[in-house]
Amino acid sequence: MVGTFWSLVPAIVAIALALITKEVYSSLFVGIVIGGLFYAIDAASGFSGFFNHIFSDGMIAQLADSWNVGILVFLVVLGIMVALMNKAGGSAAFGAWAKKHIKTKAGAQIATICLGIFIFIDDYFNCLTVGSVMRPVTDKYGISREKLAYLIDATAAPVCIIAPISSWAAAVAGFAGDGENGIKLFVEAIPFNFYALFTLVMMFALVLMKFEFGKMASFEKAIAAVESKGKDDDTQSVGKGKVIDLVFPVVTLIVFCVLGMIYTGGFFASGEDKAGFVDAFANSDASIGLVLGSFAALIITIVFYFIRRILSFKDCMNCIPDGFKAMVPAILILTLAWTLKSMTDSLGAKEYVAGLVEGSAAGLKLFLPAIIFVIACGLAFATGTSWGTFGILIPICIAAFPSTSDPIRIISISACMAGAVCGDHCSPISDTTIMASAGAVCDHVNHVATQLPYAICVAIVSFLTYIIAGLTSGLGTAVSAIISIVFGAAVLICFLFVMKTRTAKAK
Repeated sequence: MVGTFWSLVPAIVAIALALITKEVYSSLFVGIVIGGLFYAIDAASGFSGFFNHIFSDGMIAQLADSWNVGILVFLVVLGIMVALMNKAGGSAAFGAWAKKHIKTKAGAQIATICLGIFIFIDDYFNCLTVGSVMRPVTDKYGISREKLAYLIDATAAPVCIIAPISSWAAAVAGFAGDGENGIKLFVEAIPFNFYALFTLVMMFALVLMKFEFGKMASFEKAIAAVESKGKDDDTQSVGKGKVIDLVFPVVTLIVFCVLGMIYTGGFFASGEDKAGFVDAFANSDASIGLVLGSFAALIITIVFYFIRRILSFKDCMNCIPDGFKAMVPAILILTLAWTLKSMTDSLGAKEYVAGLVEGSAAGLKLFLPAIIFVIACGLAFATGTSWGTFGILIPICIAAFPSTSDPIRIISISACMAGAVCGDHCSPISDTTIMASAGAVCDHVNHVATQLPYAICVAIVSFLTYIIAGLTSGLGTAVSAIISIVFGAAVLICFLFVMKTRTAKAK
């Protein structure tokens, strides 16, 4: 079963069960059990090998991984900061301020999108920060939590993958291999990252055209039928905070997370070890950097509230378990998702997909970007990881097209990146999808079900656009990018107009 289609079955079963049963914990666990069973059968290791592989090699190993622990700590610290901002009254004050300055439902959605684009440093940071800041505003304007989760998720990974200064740029640079300027490669790929670009077009178009389709329409209709009661957050405020009590912690968090990331990349080192700003990002350890930055921001926020006498020291300390408890569902889902990924990795899922890519590279050169896009989508969807998909497919693309002057080379690398983000965006077991649900305080399965039609729509348009990019690659990368983007955007807008007309008739 190792290195064959069977390696993808555990993830496929888990995803299918989650969508059918609308219950994610047991679905993920069933997928883990199937993965452990397949591995034990293949290795002939019996029951002891089955249990050891699931718990020792899988769950415990994932929780012992320093990167994963760093992400969990960062998640908890952000939860504590959200609890602090809520208890101080900062979120409520921002909601009241936004009520005066944001006049419409469309304005609230545009503000959410713009904030998501602004926070391009890291997708995890984006999900939880945008959610905590904008949730009171979107609640007041009758925007469903499912729509908020989509806006958060669609401005997390899709924005990070076209931002040269981000943890994602650093990851891609690291996967480029020896002899490659990873950041230069990343920048050259941006114009061909069609899924990310068209996702942004999709969000703005839906807001400006004022309609929804698929399951999202039913959630938006249901929330519109209920009078908004202005519920801000689960934590009651005890302080009479002002807008500054939300803005200051968020800005502090952004600044110190950036500093933390470039610190791990050697920006503050001395002598020959000192790295430039861009190189520091390329060499950063996002997990450690985000932990350092978030802890510094947490301490400064507590001191800030204490000096302003918004919260007592005891109130601040009470927010620590509150923030931790708020993040327990996300932590549990992440733990199970990571364990499921380890099962598929042990079954050779990545190697199986890599073989498919290498086998298709020979005779379909002009169509290879579209093929790579689909394969990257499938791998990221089944495994729930963009970065793992980068790691296996980008080196293959570079090896398949060694000439840096070949336009198909950069288009194929872009297709790999776009497909990975697309699959990650759609997958119920993706870290970013889970955190978008947590940031919006939305049921995870509902978020996946409402987001899928939108993501699939953009994926289909992106696939068609990669065909056009491949066929026009002989005209040069600049001309090919312009023709492709115009074609894809036109197809997407036409599709949305057709869907709006059909939705209006259905009413």
